[in-house]
Amino acid sequence: MADITIPAELLPADGRFGCGPSKVRSEQLADLAAAASILGTSHRQAPVKQLVGRVRAGISELFRLPEGYEVVLGNGGSTAFWDVAAAGLITRRSAHLDFGEFGSKFVASASAPWLETPHVVQTPGGTRGSLELVDGVDVYAYPHNETSTGVSAPVRRFGTAPDALTVVDATSAAGGIDFDVAETDVYYFAPQKNFAGDGGLWIALMSPAAIERAYSIAATDRYIPPFLSLTAAIDNSRLDQTLNTPALSTLVLLDSQLRWMNASGGLAWAAGRTAESSTHLYDWATAHALATPYVADPAHRSPVVVTIDFDESVDAARLAAVLRANGIVDTEPYRKLGRNQLRIATFVAVEPDDVRQLTRSIDYVLEALAS
Repeated sequence: MADITIPAELLPADGRFGCGPSKVRSEQLADLAAAASILGTSHRQAPVKQLVGRVRAGISELFRLPEGYEVVLGNGGSTAFWDVAAAGLITRRSAHLDFGEFGSKFVASASAPWLETPHVVQTPGGTRGSLELVDGVDVYAYPHNETSTGVSAPVRRFGTAPDALTVVDATSAAGGIDFDVAETDVYYFAPQKNFAGDGGLWIALMSPAAIERAYSIAATDRYIPPFLSLTAAIDNSRLDQTLNTPALSTLVLLDSQLRWMNASGGLAWAAGRTAESSTHLYDWATAHALATPYVADPAHRSPVVVTIDFDESVDAARLAAVLRANGIVDTEPYRKLGRNQLRIATFVAVEPDDVRQLTRSIDYVLEALAS
C-alpha cells in the first residue's frame, strides 16, 4: 500500500473526512488558543457562564428558534440523552423509527422497565420506514440522520396525537441540514459533527410542551438519577451553566463554529455547503463503473454522510488504507455494517473543493490498484 503515492496535485488540502470526531478548522484552534485564560477556571464564574450564554444565543440564532423554545445543555453527549429521555421525557410509551445505529440505541434506552414496550418500525440498512399514529404513544422519536448508514429523514411531526411529543436525534444532522424547529418538540445533538467540536456535551432545542413534560414527570415518584435529570439540565441552562463540569475546550470550539456559520449565512448557507459536497460524491459514484451510492433511494440520501459501495473487484478496505497512507483519513465504513464501502463526512467544515479532490484521489488509487 505504501508504494502507491497519490500525486500532490490530486490531494485535498485537508484530508479529514471522518464522521466524528470531525474536522476542526484552524480558525477554531486559533480561537481556542486565544481563550486559554479561561481553560482551567471555574465553570460557575462569569467568564465561562458568558461563554455558555454565547453558545446558547448562537444556537438560537442558527436554528431560528421559535418563541418559547429553549436551548438546554447537559453532560454526556447524545448517548446520555437517550437515557435522559427515557427517564424524564417519555411518560408511558414511545414509537421509533429504527434505520441505523442511533435509532436502535434509543429504542434500547426506551425499553426501560418503568416504560411500556416501544412501538418500533425497523428497516434494513440503507433504507428508512415511516411512523404512523399509535394509541398510547406519547413520544415519537427518530433520527434526522443516521451516521452509520448515510440515510436521512425529513423533520416533521407524526400526526396530531394529543399530548404527544416529536423527539429528533440530530447528532450528525444538526447544523448541516436545514429544517423547521417548530416541527419538533426536542431536537438534540452533540457538537462533534457539523459543529467541529469534541464530544461529551448534549444540546437540546426544547419546545414549551417538552419542558412542561419534563417537569411533570419530575414531579411524580419516578426515580431519576441526578445525572439524567432533564429538569436539572433546564434549570442550569437557564443560568448559563451545566449540572456538572463541562469540557471548556468543547464550548470554545462550538462557540467559534457557531459564529462562523451565523456570519456566513446561517443554516441555509450551511445546508447549501453540505449539499454541494454530497451531491458531487453521489454524482461521482452514480457515474462510476466500480461504485454506487449505498442508499438506493435518492430521497433518503444524507447530505452530510455519504456511503458508497464498491464492486466486488475492489477491496474497499485496501482503498481506505491507501488513502490513509496518503493523508486522507477516516473514510472507512461503519464497522457493524460490514460492507465493501467508504463512508465520507461532508460536514460544514469540510471544503467542497476538498471533496472534489478526494474523488480525484480515489480515481487515481483505483487505477493503481487495478494495474
